[in-house]
Amino acid sequence: MDAAVATSLFWIAVAAVLAPLIAGAVPRRLVPEVVLLLVAGVLIGPYAFDLAETGSEIGILRELGLGMLFLLAGYEIDPAELRGRGGRRAMLTWCVCMLLALGTVAALGAVGQVHAEIAVAIALTSTALGTLLPILADRGLVATPLGRSVLNHGAFGELLPVVAMATLLGARGALGSLIVLLAFAVVAVAVAVLPTWILGEGSRFTQFVRLGSDTTAQIPVRLTMLLLVGLIAVAAVFDLDIILGAFAAGFILRRTIPAGDERLEKKLDGLGYGFLIPIFFVTSGMAIDVGAVASAPGILLAFLGLLVLVRGVPVFVASRLERDETGNRMFGTAEQLQIALYSTTGLPLIVAVTGVAVSAEQMTNASASILVAAGAVTVLVLPMLAGLLHHPAAAETPGRA
Repeated sequence: MDAAVATSLFWIAVAAVLAPLIAGAVPRRLVPEVVLLLVAGVLIGPYAFDLAETGSEIGILRELGLGMLFLLAGYEIDPAELRGRGGRRAMLTWCVCMLLALGTVAALGAVGQVHAEIAVAIALTSTALGTLLPILADRGLVATPLGRSVLNHGAFGELLPVVAMATLLGARGALGSLIVLLAFAVVAVAVAVLPTWILGEGSRFTQFVRLGSDTTAQIPVRLTMLLLVGLIAVAAVFDLDIILGAFAAGFILRRTIPAGDERLEKKLDGLGYGFLIPIFFVTSGMAIDVGAVASAPGILLAFLGLLVLVRGVPVFVASRLERDETGNRMFGTAEQLQIALYSTTGLPLIVAVTGVAVSAEQMTNASASILVAAGAVTVLVLPMLAGLLHHPAAAETPGRA
C-alpha cells in the first residue's frame, strides 16, 4: 500500500472512531454522528489541515460505503407499506415537492440567481433516509407510526430523486435515459426472481447457506455483498448512479428474507456502520471547500430556506392530512413537525447530484460545496429540533393536537 494512501486511511479511521465517542458525550445525542464525521472530514481534508486525500483506492471504499448506506436503507423499507395509503401519499407528496422545486428554481434561474436548475431542483426534493436510519433507531422510532411515515417519505425521497437524476441529468436525453432505466429495471426484477426458486425454503442451497452463516465462510454476508456489487456493476454498465443499484439490492434482499434475519442484519450493520459507511461520510466532508462556504453565507441560508419551503412544508401538510381507521388525525402537531423536519434532512443525494452536475460542468465545485454544506447543516439542525419535540411516552398515541 502506498504511504500516502495508508496515512489517509489512518486519519479517516481516527475520525470514524472519534465521531461516535463525541456524539455519545452530547446529552440526548442531539448532535448526530454523521455531522461529526463530516466535520472531521473537513478538518483532515485538503481545505483545512490537509492530512488526508481521496485517491482511487480510498475512492473505491467510499463508493462501497455509499452502496452499503443505500442497501441498508432499501432493506428497511417494507414494500407493502409503500403500496399502502401512507406510501401512496408519500409518493404524491414527493411529486408536489418536485413540481414546486422546478417552478422555484426556474423563477430564480430566469433572474440569474440559480444555475444548474435541474440539479438544484432534484437536491431540494431529497431525503437522507440512509442517514436518518441510525438516528431513528437510536430514538426508538423505526417501528412507530411516526417512524413508518418518515420511512415512507424517505424511501420516495431517495428513490425518485435518483430516477430523476438518471432521466433529467443523463447524457442520453430523457427518452434514452428512460429506456436505459427500464432495461435496468428488467435486470433488477430478474435478479429479484432468482432467489425465489434458488433459495426456496427447504432447498439444499438454503440449508448450505444457513450452515455457513456462523462459520468463517459467512455465506449470507458474502451473498449480500455479491448482490450489492453485482447491481452496482449493472448500474455502472448502464451508466446510472450506483445509488440506484444499491437501493435495488436492498429491496431484493428484503424480498428474499421478508421476515428479516437478526444475525445477518447485525453483521451487515457491523460491516456497514463499523467500516464502510463512515469512510463515505468522512470523505464527503473532505470535499467541502470551507473557504467557498464561508464566502457565501447568504447562498447557504437561501438553500436551507428553499429546502424547508420545497420539502418540509408539503410533508407537513401531507402528515396533517393522514387519518387512522377511525377517521381521526393520525399525528399531532408536534409529530407532524417531526416528520417534516426528518423528511427535510438531506445529504447523500445532495452529494451525489452535485457530483454529477460538477462532472458535467454544469456547476462549480464552490457551488457544490455550499449545497453539500447546507445538506450537512440539515443533518445537524433538523434531527436535533425533531429530537427536542420528541416525547417517548407520546410517540405511540395518535391523534394529539
